[in-house]
Amino acid sequence: MPKSNLNSGDHLYMQVATGLEKMIAEDVLKIGDKLPSVRVLSDEYGISMGTAFQAYYHLEGKGLIESRPKSGYYVRFNHRRFPELPKMIQPDALSHDVTVKEMINSIYGDIASPIDKVINFALAVPDISLLPAAKINKSVMHALRNTKDHCINYGHPQGNTDLRKQIAKLAFNWGGKIKPDEVVITNGCLEAITMCLRAVTQPGDTVAVESPNYFGIFQSIESMGLKVVEISSCFISGMELDCLKKAIKKFPIKAVVTIPNFNNPLGGCMPDEIKKELVDLINKHDIPLIEDDIYGELYFGKNRPRTCKSYDTKGLVMHCSSFSKSLIPGYRIGWTMPGKFIEQVKQIKRMHNISSPSITQAAIAHYLQNGRYEYHLKNMRKALHTQCLRYMQAIIDYFPEDTKVSRPHGGFVLWVELDKKVNAFKLRTEAMKHNISVVPGKIFSASCNYGNCLRISFGKPWDDNADYGLMMLGKMIRKML
Repeated sequence: MPKSNLNSGDHLYMQVATGLEKMIAEDVLKIGDKLPSVRVLSDEYGISMGTAFQAYYHLEGKGLIESRPKSGYYVRFNHRRFPELPKMIQPDALSHDVTVKEMINSIYGDIASPIDKVINFALAVPDISLLPAAKINKSVMHALRNTKDHCINYGHPQGNTDLRKQIAKLAFNWGGKIKPDEVVITNGCLEAITMCLRAVTQPGDTVAVESPNYFGIFQSIESMGLKVVEISSCFISGMELDCLKKAIKKFPIKAVVTIPNFNNPLGGCMPDEIKKELVDLINKHDIPLIEDDIYGELYFGKNRPRTCKSYDTKGLVMHCSSFSKSLIPGYRIGWTMPGKFIEQVKQIKRMHNISSPSITQAAIAHYLQNGRYEYHLKNMRKALHTQCLRYMQAIIDYFPEDTKVSRPHGGFVLWVELDKKVNAFKLRTEAMKHNISVVPGKIFSASCNYGNCLRISFGKPWDDNADYGLMMLGKMIRKML
């Protein structure tokens, strides 16, 4: 990449690093090759020595190159080393009861274990070091001092007005044209999904859900006495629409639930054109679509993916999200934009908990106005992308050669498929003896598929503990074989 190709769009060091990363990916620079010295790189690109160092530090952080004392920098990893993608299971096209409660209950205690005692690959939340705690604390103090009632009274049932205005503004990022009155604040994303389900279904109804899927959604469906039809999901294109079409013909589907952007646990992102096709399909059959977009802001590429809601013309898409994965997990600030079903959702909200906590809503509203949220997200995305590569490299190094791993382009979870001889639930039990927590794949299916799969979160920055934890998991897996 000659000097003339450098522009002011990105930091210079990022442009140089991106160019080198592309050369590594295309095998122009191979594993083991020595890179130009910092001085040569500086002269070649017409940049300062400090900028050249930054470019190498960035690539070293991603695990793509390594520094050897008194020798220089060398290529250590190539994307071509990525293992195969896991094979997708085609669930049986059956409308059935949910059966995951007992298994989920048995592992929830381990998932919530103190972080200082357990190497926790189970929790799908960002590490606190990635979050702007100090700025949020300042926003809390501002809310307490500047709100007339000091946030003691009940808030508006639909949610803090200023917060709804800020969330409506955020919708522009994914192509939405949303008014504040179209937003309902909830206690997290799962409550938003649950309220949307309650608004459009009755006990005994059948709901189409992609598989594998976040186990909390299955728990919500089970609690309402609903049945599910599992629709296979692809790492590349998300929910398989041909399978959904067949299910709609076979069953009286009352709602469809999907996580189109960086699905949990697969990490896949549905292409925008397929999102539009999905919305056209549900419009054709007049079926509500409940869209969980909780990971949408955590993309690794240049642009935020659009949402199904951005293609909604009939109000059938019930968009749900929260700040739990991107900003502040413990404050439980979620929301829904339920389209034509907003009156039903508002009524359910009033009956369920009257309103969400006033202080957290006011604080986050202030932070969004003054806290440089987009700047925080930019840094967080960069950190998560780096962590994704480091975790994947460790899995390649420590796990058996036939291990298959997803390649997420956002979020912070990896889906790992092991040899069929490996019982992931037993592996999780053995791992806890070594204070290592993982989530077995079975809980991501209402019919207990994926018995030899794991979900591993890379929300925790790479360190010696993470390296040790994955090394031990690899040893346990090899022993089971």
